Amino acid sequence: MPITTHRTSSTRHSTFYRACGPADGPLVIMTHGWPELSISWRHQLVFLGNLGYRAIAPDMRGYGGSSLYDTKGAYAQTEIVQDMIELIDSLGREKAVWIGHDWGSPVAWNVALHHPDRVSAVASLCVPYGFSGHPASLEYSINRDLYPVDQYPVGQWDYQLHYYEDFDAAQQEMEQNPERVVKLLFRKGDPAGQGQPSATASTRENGGWFPSAGVPDMPIDTDVVTPEDISIYAKHLNENGFFGPTAWYVNGDANQAYMDSAADRTLSMPVLFVHATYDYVCDTTTTGFADPMRALCPNLTEERLACGHWMAQEKPAELNAVLERWLTDVADYPA
Repeated sequence: MPITTHRTSSTRHSTFYRACGPADGPLVIMTHGWPELSISWRHQLVFLGNLGYRAIAPDMRGYGGSSLYDTKGAYAQTEIVQDMIELIDSLGREKAVWIGHDWGSPVAWNVALHHPDRVSAVASLCVPYGFSGHPASLEYSINRDLYPVDQYPVGQWDYQLHYYEDFDAAQQEMEQNPERVVKLLFRKGDPAGQGQPSATASTRENGGWFPSAGVPDMPIDTDVVTPEDISIYAKHLNENGFFGPTAWYVNGDANQAYMDSAADRTLSMPVLFVHATYDYVCDTTTTGFADPMRALCPNLTEERLACGHWMAQEKPAELNAVLERWLTDVADYPA
């Protein structure tokens, strides 16, 4: 089935989204992360649409064709979740299955936590439930054998403190060449990285992401993206800049308060979490990063794929098979 494009607007926000599948099919909404777009779900949109689902993937706030804002606080989870509630309202639906990846995962988790009446089931790739977004709260997700506290105080999350401490520089270093940035980022998982500190653990010590020679010009990893995909990502990041995408990172206190405001953090609906074996930042293999989720999600299914962070693009067939099995099971779960 073809992917179609749409827009829904309210007095507070405008969301551009891609859709596939019959308009009356069971609704699945997929939320992307940094620094992606709705096209990150291109493989899942077509697959789920062909299965009869109404698959939706929005450009998240600050990305692509959706609204941009010039204050950091506009990118707090409270605002983004409200965008998603307006989206599902515009579709005339009460509930959806929500699937998130990277920063789209806290969005899906927070919709499930704060609006459980709008959620039939929730899934996440790479980022488990319990993540508030503030690096100071992530000690439990750090492998201290790999990241001694005296050398790596916040482990693999050091890059996020760079955003807090030098926001303008972090934004500008990404904006110097967005095409090279996405070519560098969108790469398949590398088994050779196991047991090695992530480069993200030394971001501040190194003076930023690209401290001297600028963004390296890497060849496109065609196992993950095509040249056309890279062109679409680069076009929108050139047009919109990195203020919005970077601002998602610096609302940790507000995001933690939002999570803490829930009287009960248990998610009773069906939950799927898909681990990425070669994701060395969101490391759920050698750390306790997924432990809070296991305690708070009694209807949890866990799957693992041998891939890196960009799972939906690197291993689409394998992920689609996982989603199909789980969605079939979810259909039998009492509403």
